[in-house]
Amino acid sequence: MAGSPNRRSRVLRLRPGERRFLLLLGDLAASVGAALLALELWASLDYLGPDPTVQFIRARAPWFVLLPPIWALLMVNLYDVHRANSLRETVKGVLIAAGIGAMLYLALYFTVEGSIPRRGVLYFLGFAAAFTFAWRGLYILIFTAPAFTRRVLMVGAGESGRTLIEIVNHMVPAPFHIVGCIDDDLEKHGSQVEGINVIGGNDRLLETCQEQAVSDIIVAITGAMNGTMFQALLDAQERGVEVTRMPSAYEEVLGRVPIRHLESDWLLRSFVDEARVSGFYLLGKRLIDLAVGATGLVVLGLTLPWAGLAITLESGWPVLYWQTRLGQGGRRFEVVKFRTMHKDAEADGQAHWAQIGDPRTTSVGRLLRKTHLDEFPQFWNVLRGDMSVVGPRPERPELVEDLEEEIPFYRARLLVKPGITGWAQVNYGKGASVEGSAEKLEYDLYYIKHRSMLMDLWIILRTLGAVIGLRGI
Repeated sequence: MAGSPNRRSRVLRLRPGERRFLLLLGDLAASVGAALLALELWASLDYLGPDPTVQFIRARAPWFVLLPPIWALLMVNLYDVHRANSLRETVKGVLIAAGIGAMLYLALYFTVEGSIPRRGVLYFLGFAAAFTFAWRGLYILIFTAPAFTRRVLMVGAGESGRTLIEIVNHMVPAPFHIVGCIDDDLEKHGSQVEGINVIGGNDRLLETCQEQAVSDIIVAITGAMNGTMFQALLDAQERGVEVTRMPSAYEEVLGRVPIRHLESDWLLRSFVDEARVSGFYLLGKRLIDLAVGATGLVVLGLTLPWAGLAITLESGWPVLYWQTRLGQGGRRFEVVKFRTMHKDAEADGQAHWAQIGDPRTTSVGRLLRKTHLDEFPQFWNVLRGDMSVVGPRPERPELVEDLEEEIPFYRARLLVKPGITGWAQVNYGKGASVEGSAEKLEYDLYYIKHRSMLMDLWIILRTLGAVIGLRGI
């Protein structure tokens, strides 16, 4: 029977990608059920035609085919696995999705009245919210239970291990349960690291895996590893325990790269050996840039007269401004944006951080930022090829020079084109300090390392969710 707890943990272990797929399937099932029930209710209560089953379906029901995927799009920000484990975040996210769906429906209804159901969509939103609440509650009840919670043994009680333990301790609910630490430093035995016991050295590793039903080992050793520790890890892996390095576990938990806990050759291994992208990806990305850029400029043309008038009336001319930024490979280009700050906001000639609630921002500027209309002139830079729709935000040369001295690997973000939106924007926002910029860089490097067409589309969808919900990114 030895090792059976590990086999049981391995069977029930679900990775974040698997959980995300499960959440999507459940939401689609809930929304399909909601669409069918709403269709039946609308046919029986509201439809006044001669045949509520055939004529009705031919005339109006095709709209309902679109509702389940639209509902999944409205739920896009709840496919973050950590947020999905929180009942509070789930309630908030479902209510926001239903509210945005109702607003979009009403706007469409009054624009093209007569072509969509009068009350059928509202029935759907009500049922979809109720069914999704039930499904998500069931998910939280089952998949946060001990049987689905990974039991982790940390190997290495130094700074790297301490960092990850501290992060996990502050996450509610925790992504996994840490049963203890193993370290060959005799002075650490019997002590605690952020409340986690240091059990002993490598001679206790296999025993602890058996006693604690460990499903995963995270190796947080940044220096040389002795041969007995290495052999103990191999033995544990042979018994079904999954062994992961701390940087990989950090990426999985937070969706970013631990820049202060990486080996010196990490940049070469990650971006030369592992992060090559195909020509098809680059071609597809450029086609998306052209399509989205052209659409963005059309929207800009419709809003420019009104935004320009509002800016001029409040703070005068100019309406647009140009600013030097660094692009791919450190190439300088001029980014164009709506002016959202008072004139002479940097009268001292020095580059300043843009803050949330910046006092230099005008009233019109705050509205433009809230609705993200201030970003639309940058679609001109996208069409020119200076920027992409998705990528790290372009920074000013003066700030880059300072940040390169303070933050390791900072210049690596210039390996790709900057973007209007990006992985850092949808997960973090503005980095208005050296510490904030370091955290943003961790997201940017994660994107560069894992970028793909699917990830770009995922970021665009999350950005649309933020824009529709008037949430800052």
